[in-house]
Amino acid sequence: MMVVVSAAAMAEVLPIRETPIPQTTNGVPHVQIGVDAVPELSEALLAHVSELAGVDLGATRVSLPGAVGFQLQDDVALAHPEVIVGGREFAHLHPDGSLHASLDQDLARSAIQSGWAVAHPWSTEREGWEGFVMIFTPTNRDELDVVIWLVEQSYEFVTGRQLRR
Repeated sequence: MMVVVSAAAMAEVLPIRETPIPQTTNGVPHVQIGVDAVPELSEALLAHVSELAGVDLGATRVSLPGAVGFQLQDDVALAHPEVIVGGREFAHLHPDGSLHASLDQDLARSAIQSGWAVAHPWSTEREGWEGFVMIFTPTNRDELDVVIWLVEQSYEFVTGRQLRR
């Protein structure tokens, strides 16, 4: 039997990230300092995201050159259009393996407190962006599993669609 865990419930039990929290810039571009991607983990993340219903991968519309945007197709309804930064891009993966995504506020707070994310410098600048975070680069498969779950939660939050698990 598969148990579905809601974002609110998972926010209560999100594991503490054991890897040191990287330094980040305080402005835009908002990037990690001194962190490199693990190519096979980035590839696995992109492969997973490409399987989400109604998502196309492509050049970002809002981030650095080389970043990959997670674009929602036009026929995908948006439950929270106010959290979309540009176009229909609900998240994007940076060349360093980190990514920006919009999460439910409670989950974003938990991800920050657990060491998985940091608030984007613009998260207080626009209504609805309170959950806009940078999720740190995963360094191993266990961390990737949490990052994938956070991306799935972003997808569910933005679209209102529940993924089958």
